[in-house]
Amino acid sequence: MTNTNVGQRHFTLTWTLPATPAEVFRAWTDPDYLDWYYNPAHPIPEEPIELDLRVGGVWRQRMIVDEDTAYDTGGVYREIVPGEKLVFTWGATDGWPRLDADDLDASPLVTVMLSETEDGTELMLHVEVPESLADDGLPGWWSFAETGWRETVNRLADQFAR
Repeated sequence: MTNTNVGQRHFTLTWTLPATPAEVFRAWTDPDYLDWYYNPAHPIPEEPIELDLRVGGVWRQRMIVDEDTAYDTGGVYREIVPGEKLVFTWGATDGWPRLDADDLDASPLVTVMLSETEDGTELMLHVEVPESLADDGLPGWWSFAETGWRETVNRLADQFAR
């Protein structure tokens, strides 16, 4: 995994995974394969993963931090190219950044690009925070977000490496 373009409002992380682009795309878009997204240190929620794989469709997963803290995370799909590209507005309901279905441009945008390589698939994840999102809270959240995405996709990489 590499990290490039670290900036105040965007970062890009890259992995090489021992799987085909189709397999990696399915891991991101099929609820039966999205369990890698959960943090293994926290309980798995009882609520099923919701996923409507179409532009404008919603992906939602319940995340449990502890007995007092749980939230929905996910996004709204903006662009879908099977086996190649997935773009979604990302956020948490009742969290920061708040995902507002009426103003998707006010939430972070995540782009997942998949490219076939001789070693499998290069996965490039780019996260960009819009200029319209207030700066207050951004520096602390930003470090958490970059670390969180790295740890999350590392779980996917570990799953494919097994």
